[in-house]
Amino acid sequence: MPLSKAVALAAGLDLCMLACPVHAAPTTSGDTVRGLYDALLSSMKNGRTLGQSGRCMQLEPVIRRSFDIASMARLSIGPSWAGLTEAQRQQITESFGRYTSAIYADRFDSYNGQKLEVTGEQPSPFGVRVRSRIIKGNGEPLEIDYMMRRNGDSWLISDVYWDGGISEVAARRSEFAAILKKESTEGLITALNGKANILTQKSPAYRREAINIIGTAVTENVKDPDLRGGAEQRPRKMLQSSDLRRC
Repeated sequence: MPLSKAVALAAGLDLCMLACPVHAAPTTSGDTVRGLYDALLSSMKNGRTLGQSGRCMQLEPVIRRSFDIASMARLSIGPSWAGLTEAQRQQITESFGRYTSAIYADRFDSYNGQKLEVTGEQPSPFGVRVRSRIIKGNGEPLEIDYMMRRNGDSWLISDVYWDGGISEVAARRSEFAAILKKESTEGLITALNGKANILTQKSPAYRREAINIIGTAVTENVKDPDLRGGAEQRPRKMLQSSDLRRC
């Protein structure tokens, strides 16, 4: 190849790389949470245009690259995981990813001036604990911590703690144990996919149907963080939808 053509080709490649930057993996555990928060805010601000299914489609790739879905599914199942076949494990992991994506699309459904901020990082025996807060539309803060584990060059979320102490994995474990005891592994897979479908479609009766599918779950003394800014907190089964709206 003539020297002049080689130089021109190299210059063209350089310009292409500048114009089309490669998506870089998060360099710190806090970067993973910041990337998640950027995606959630974008989805919230476009919530009405996207609709429930649109928000879920937009958020699902972000959820899957930000959360350690396989580890969270395994820990949520607990000791029963050891008795599952590889095919069952894969099915549960896939259903758990859909379910988690649908829940976040439902929780973070609209924007009313909220702020999502990372406030610090703290070493932990299990990885790194990233501290953050959501500033509600009325200015009231809600503390949310993320337990992070390194996975190669990335940091993934392995658990979420609402108000500093409500573990999502522990809540799921209590929830799923009741279903596994009553309806077996296939029943849990059906329940996860069923609730994901209901949340994505957002039918008028979705709250009642979703509760019926998932069951009574978590302990009665767990409170529901009201992200919308209302003063009242309700005994909860899981964090309810639309909790970012109300001021």
